[in-house]
Amino acid sequence: MDNGRLKQLLQQVADGRLPVAEATEQLRHIDYEDIGFAKLDHQRELRRGFPEVVYGAGKSAEQIAAIFERLHAKSRRSIIATRCDADKYAAVAQLAPQVEYNATARMIYIPAEGLRSSGLVAVLCAGTSDLPVAEEAALTAELMGARVERVYDVGVAGLHRLLAHQRLIAEARVLVVVAGMEGALASVVGGMAAAPVIAVPTSIGYGASFEGLAALLSMLNSCSSGVVTVNIDNGFGGGYAAALINRQSAC
Repeated sequence: MDNGRLKQLLQQVADGRLPVAEATEQLRHIDYEDIGFAKLDHQRELRRGFPEVVYGAGKSAEQIAAIFERLHAKSRRSIIATRCDADKYAAVAQLAPQVEYNATARMIYIPAEGLRSSGLVAVLCAGTSDLPVAEEAALTAELMGARVERVYDVGVAGLHRLLAHQRLIAEARVLVVVAGMEGALASVVGGMAAAPVIAVPTSIGYGASFEGLAALLSMLNSCSSGVVTVNIDNGFGGGYAAALINRQSAC
């Protein structure tokens, strides 16, 4: 949709000739922006409530900076690039000084101001080795507007560490549980929580963990009702889903 068509659409709404609901539906299908190496879907925020997120692996700093510039110009919400190392951040920061970086989560981002939900997302992880995935989930949910509490290193090898946080587990509107090895933590939390549990398997573990496959299968076969599972090491996916659930449950 070009500027002329957009102005025409808005004028029809202003004149009362086009209902707001119908105009909104038309706006959901506005064309993307082609910047040569990427086609940016600026209407994703209208359709899904959050802008397009950049998968940073395999992209150059120049590409990420250019995408950030265009996305940031069109949205009031946070702009995110996942799976970025410190060298890539340093290069992007020279081109886009407003960006920030979380080294543990491996995320470059421009945070939005004043976008916070009243609901609580709790992110729990089994061990310190799971922190990159857990922090990716926690930061994603925060940048999408959720209030996030982190509970780290509470794996089932020392169950008393988890039980010390029963009140938080009960208060959370949605929980993200990150674990490698055998992935048992998700089932345990699922048996304690009334809220949905998003299980995130990690590739942490010795040989028979098969780089996260054992944890993935354990979580998929959980006997605790209400546990759903995302892909191995997909902290971003877990945090994104948690933020959406949190937002919808507040309606």
